[in-house]
Amino acid sequence: MTEPMLPVPYRVDRRTAQTRDTATLRLVPADRALASFRPGQFTMLHARGVGEVAISISGDPSTVDGVLEQTVRDVGAVSHALHAAEPGTVLGVRGPFGRGWDVESARGGDVVIVAGGVGLAPLRPVVLAVLAARAAYGRVLLVAGARTPAEFLYRDEFAGWARSIEVLRTVDRPAPGWTGEVGFVTEPLARFTPGPGATTAFLCGPEPMMRFSAQVLLRKGVAAEDIRVSLERNMQCGTALCGHCQLGPLLLCRDGPVVSYAEAEPLLLVREL
Repeated sequence: MTEPMLPVPYRVDRRTAQTRDTATLRLVPADRALASFRPGQFTMLHARGVGEVAISISGDPSTVDGVLEQTVRDVGAVSHALHAAEPGTVLGVRGPFGRGWDVESARGGDVVIVAGGVGLAPLRPVVLAVLAARAAYGRVLLVAGARTPAEFLYRDEFAGWARSIEVLRTVDRPAPGWTGEVGFVTEPLARFTPGPGATTAFLCGPEPMMRFSAQVLLRKGVAAEDIRVSLERNMQCGTALCGHCQLGPLLLCRDGPVVSYAEAEPLLLVREL
């Protein structure tokens, strides 16, 4: 068993550029592997001499041998170092931490997945888990939004996903050749009609996007307890000791990052300090 505050060395096996400022790192254990992860969990990724930051796990939850995939956006000193890490670079990894999406509990019903921008990274394991057990779910709809067509993550995977689930993409600003939708994710989501059975929704992206998307689903009769959102705050320890990620009564590194909208709705008005 690994010590939760001690980084375990992982080596960058492959680096895949996703957009101009986002890359996916495939990490393999340099020594011992961390415990297997659940979709929605995160790790603390450590760049030697720079620091560490919380990054959601974006890989296939069925992966064995401790291999991790983590999609990193270049937005600060630590994420810049991680984003630039080339194959062979050794990083420190702690985790996995947090409460996940609990995809299995949605079996037998319809599934709605709504992603905004880099919010698709924490939701990719949901898509992969559903695809791996496709017959266990009813209708599955993925609505993904981005500012421009070039800023979609995992662009090469959409066609494969669309063979088994419904995929709708929308952008804020179209580019020449774009034939998809233009506008907010709430617009295609508004056309969704829930089936007679249970519907479970998984939402990740900017908080206003999640709030408006949840309101669309609530008006369609989806229960707040069945709408799950991933909340992001300033996570520093990952073990509920430092308190930096506190949001109301929740310590998100332990009680989240995934929570039901019933839990999240009164808390999303709390400003992060």
